[in-house]
Amino acid sequence: MRKLALTSAQTAIMMAILTLISKLIGFVREMVMANFFGTSFVTDAYAMAFTILTLLFGGIIAAISTAYMPLYSNIVVNRGKTEGDQFTSKVINLLFSLTALISLLGIFFSDQIISIFASGFVGETASLASYFIKVLFSYVIFSSAAGILESYLQYKGVFLPQIITGYLISICTIAAIIVSAYVSYYYLAFGLLIGYALRLVSILIIVKKNQFQYHFVTKPDQEFNKILRMAIPTYIGSSMLYINQFIDKTLASRLIEGSISALNYAWLLNGVIIGITITILSTIIYPKLTNANSLAQYDRFNAIIKKGMNIVLLIALPCSLGAMVYSQPIVRIVFERGAFDSTATAMTSSAFFYYSMGMLFMSANELITKAYYSIHDMKLPMIFAAITVIINISLCLVFLTFMDHSGLALATSIASFCNLILLSLGIRRKYPHIKLYDSKSKIIKTIIAAMVSVGASYAIYMLVGFLLIDTFIVNCTQLGLSVLSALIIYYVILKIYDFEELELLKSVFRRNN
Repeated sequence: MRKLALTSAQTAIMMAILTLISKLIGFVREMVMANFFGTSFVTDAYAMAFTILTLLFGGIIAAISTAYMPLYSNIVVNRGKTEGDQFTSKVINLLFSLTALISLLGIFFSDQIISIFASGFVGETASLASYFIKVLFSYVIFSSAAGILESYLQYKGVFLPQIITGYLISICTIAAIIVSAYVSYYYLAFGLLIGYALRLVSILIIVKKNQFQYHFVTKPDQEFNKILRMAIPTYIGSSMLYINQFIDKTLASRLIEGSISALNYAWLLNGVIIGITITILSTIIYPKLTNANSLAQYDRFNAIIKKGMNIVLLIALPCSLGAMVYSQPIVRIVFERGAFDSTATAMTSSAFFYYSMGMLFMSANELITKAYYSIHDMKLPMIFAAITVIINISLCLVFLTFMDHSGLALATSIASFCNLILLSLGIRRKYPHIKLYDSKSKIIKTIIAAMVSVGASYAIYMLVGFLLIDTFIVNCTQLGLSVLSALIIYYVILKIYDFEELELLKSVFRRNN
């Protein structure tokens, strides 16, 4: 068991490194976009088109992939690998046919889609967004098959190669941005389309090397029908963040130019922090939870989820506080150059501050939702998500009147907190045998450690700023020293509290595991 934990920890470290590289490439992509297009109608149209696509289909593909894993686990455990490969092939074939039809509909009705989902867009902005929709809808075909094959690899314990294939998307997008800046911004969306196509080809090569046997079967059966039944509530439940993000951008389309872009840049920064920490954790844990449930190993199930929640709190809480405290310098360092001016920095950093307030809640929601899915309960998270969306819309309409786009980000964070409360209460009442948390004292100690470390680092940040001249290099050094000091202080406090999670992380770097 210890060796398995260490192997998982080592995988998590490698995933974090590879994901960090991916996010750095993504940073370069966003910096290139900000440099050439700033917060203009072009970036507004591009961000809204991609958000609509993600909301309508990205969530569905992710939901089918999520629902696929527990069913695949049961088939492999009870009937063997060959049956599992046939089931996987069937899901891919049917999903491929469905998404091809959907893509054609999106291409033909792009104007109507924009008029419904971005009613505030008029003139050239609406026309450009409609054109981007036509191009991007085709990406769903490639993304659907890739999503299922990624889940297949994750269940088999393969996590790293598919992260590297994701680099292709950012690299192709960067190339498209540069071409668009000098030729025509109408080429922007082709970077994503080509990137997703190349990524699918790469994943197909990876699964072939992992002994996946493709079968040409297309007839729906009981398992496939069950996937569809599970995927619908999974989509609603797991897409809460996408839905709230979409609501934010739809309402922001009625505000001043650049509001959508500011929310988009802020959300990307928020996603970077969550992506290199909590998303990696939930990706590794989910197959283990589904396997433990399939084998009726409930003590193991509890041990996995409690350890996961402890690590979520340890990582997400200081990240959330740090992002709030350093929201403006982070945005200034990452984006402020070229067409991205001080006004864009002010708008983006304000949204980033309020999104960061909900970082811990979003992270915990992701892991708890995966716990529900691993025991085949897709309905309860869906109900909670629907309630949360109503809360978010209500708060957005209230805050929008006096906080503009920043109020939309705040509403999303509060809605995420409400969703966390509902998910936790649902587990406690419906599944009392599942324990999410170790102890209240550990939570209190983590809060104290996070507040002290971030507070002390800010004092160092102010001191360095007082002593040195304000330049870009100094700003980077100032922020870097502050983050490093926060990490050191945080580690020392957790060491004093004798947190066992630290020993697990330390053991990753020992020679003899």
